[in-house]
Amino acid sequence: VPAEPLLRFRSLAARSRGARGGAGAETQVGNDLGSLEPLRWLLRSPFDRNVPVQLELQELLLDHVFQRLGVSSQGCVDHPIVLTEAVCNPLYSRQMMSELLFECYQVPKVSYGVDSLYSFYHNRRQSWPCSGLVISSGYQCTHILPVLEGRLDAKHCKRINLGGCQAAVYLQRLLQLKYPGHFAAITLSRMEEILHEHSYIAEDYIEELQKWRCPEYYENNVHKMQLPFSNKLLGSTVASEEKQEKRQQQLRRLQELNARRREEKLQLDQERLDRLLYVQELLEDGQMDQFHKALVELNMDSAEELQSYINKLSLSVEQTKQKILQSEVNIEVDVVDSKPETPDLDPLGSEQSLEDVESINEFEPLFAEEQPEVEKPVPAVQPVFNLAEYHQLFLGTERIRAPEIVFQPSLIGEDQAGIAETMQYVLERYSKEQQAVLVQNVFLTGGNAMYPGLKARIQKELLEMRPFQSSFQVHLASSPVLDAWYGARDWAVEYMNREEGWITRKDYEEKGGEYLKEHCASNVYVPIRLPKQAPRAAEASAPSRASGTGNPSEQA
Repeated sequence: VPAEPLLRFRSLAARSRGARGGAGAETQVGNDLGSLEPLRWLLRSPFDRNVPVQLELQELLLDHVFQRLGVSSQGCVDHPIVLTEAVCNPLYSRQMMSELLFECYQVPKVSYGVDSLYSFYHNRRQSWPCSGLVISSGYQCTHILPVLEGRLDAKHCKRINLGGCQAAVYLQRLLQLKYPGHFAAITLSRMEEILHEHSYIAEDYIEELQKWRCPEYYENNVHKMQLPFSNKLLGSTVASEEKQEKRQQQLRRLQELNARRREEKLQLDQERLDRLLYVQELLEDGQMDQFHKALVELNMDSAEELQSYINKLSLSVEQTKQKILQSEVNIEVDVVDSKPETPDLDPLGSEQSLEDVESINEFEPLFAEEQPEVEKPVPAVQPVFNLAEYHQLFLGTERIRAPEIVFQPSLIGEDQAGIAETMQYVLERYSKEQQAVLVQNVFLTGGNAMYPGLKARIQKELLEMRPFQSSFQVHLASSPVLDAWYGARDWAVEYMNREEGWITRKDYEEKGGEYLKEHCASNVYVPIRLPKQAPRAAEASAPSRASGTGNPSEQA
C-alpha cells in the first residue's frame, strides 16, 4: 500500500482545435496542460461545483488515471475502486458514475464515501469522541457536517457555495482595480499562488483593518510580489534623424515590393495576351478546327468573347506599364530633390553678379565677428524610472479581505450566511446535550483550512455563540488536502475483504446505479420512491364507476 498518492493532477481537460477539419486535434489532461492561462478559455471540467455532470470528461480523466498508474483498461479494470463524492450527492450523478465504472471499465466492486468524513476518521484519535462537527471548506464550496455516534446526520447538513475559487476571483478583482496598468499580468493562477502563500484569516476582521491603517504596521506587514518585466526602458525616444532614415528605408522597401508585384503581374498578363493573340491568328489564318479547340481550352464560347478579353488584357498591360514608368519617375524625382539646393545665379549680367559676390566675400569676416554664437540645446535631464518597482504588487489588506468571504459572503454581494452563522444554525437544530457533544470535536479540513488563523477564528466565533463557561475543542486536520486520500486508503485496507460498504456488480444489476451501501464515511442512502401503478382491473372498473356519478369533476 503506497504511503503517498502516486498521481496528483487537476481535474481539467483542454482540447486543441488543430487544423481545419479537425485534423491534428489533441486533448490534454491534468499536468500535461502546463500553464493554464493561455488555455483558460478552453478548459473544461466534468464537475459542476463538486458534482460530476459530464461523463465524457470523467471517462477521459479515468483513462488518464489508469494509463499513468499502469493499469490496463483494454478489457477491464480488475481492481476495486474507492471513490469520493459530494455530501448528499444526487442519485442521478451516482447512477451515471456507477454505470461508467461497471459498464465501461468492468470493475468488480465500488465504494462511495465523503472526502471530509474520510479525513475526519483518519485524524480521529483514541481520546476523541465519535461525534463531532466537521467544517470542510474546499475549492468550490463549504460544508458543515454534524456527525452523531459515528454516522453522518444528513438531514442537518448545510452547504455554502463559496470556496477558494471565489476568493481567487475576488482577489483578482481587487488587485486589478488597484493596479489597472497590470491588468493582464494579474491572472487567476497568480491569485491562487498569493492566496496560498500570503493570505491569512483575521481573528477580528474590523480590528485587523484598524491595525492596517497605521503606517508602521503597514510597512512591517505589507508583502511585495514582483511581476515579470522587460529591461527595455519604457518611453525611450529615438532621434528624429534615425526615425526619418527608418521611414525612408520602409518606403524604399514598399516601393521595391510594389514594383516587383507590378512586374510579375505584367509578365503574367503579357503571357496570357500572347496566348489569346495566337488564337486570334488561327482565326485569321482560317484554321477553324484548331481555333475551336483552343476556345474550348480557354473556356470561351465565341470570337467576340475572345476579342473582349484581348481588349481588356491590352488595356491592363498598358496601365501596368504606365504605373511602372511613373514609379521610376517618382524615385528619380525623390533622388533629385534630396540633393542640396544651390543658389541660382542671374544669367544676365553675370559679370556684375560675380563682382557682387567678391565684394560680399570681403565683408564676411566682419559679419562673422558680429554674429552671436548659437547655443547648443541642452538635453533635458529625465528622472530615473525604476521599472522593477513599477511592476511590484503591494499586498496589504487584500491578504485578509479575500479569505474573509467565507465568513462574510456579503463582501462579494452573495446573499448567503457565513461559516459562523451556518454553524450556529446547525447547532440550534439539536438539543443542548447534543450541542455540547458536537462542539467537543469541531474538526476543520479542506484546502481553505490551510489559511493561518482559521482555527483561532473558529474558536472566537464559538466563544461568542456558546453559553458562558461552556467548553469546546477545535481540531485541525494534519494534512487538510491529502487526509481525504489517507482516510480512503485506510478504509479500503481495513474493509477490503468485507462486504460492508462495497457495491458489487450483482448489486448494480439488481438494484440500479443509484444504489449505495452505507459505511462510516459514506452518505445516507435515500432510495427513490416511485408511485405504485394501479392494477389493470382497477383501471378498467374506474371508468364505469365514474360514469355512474353525476359530478363532472369526479369523472375528470
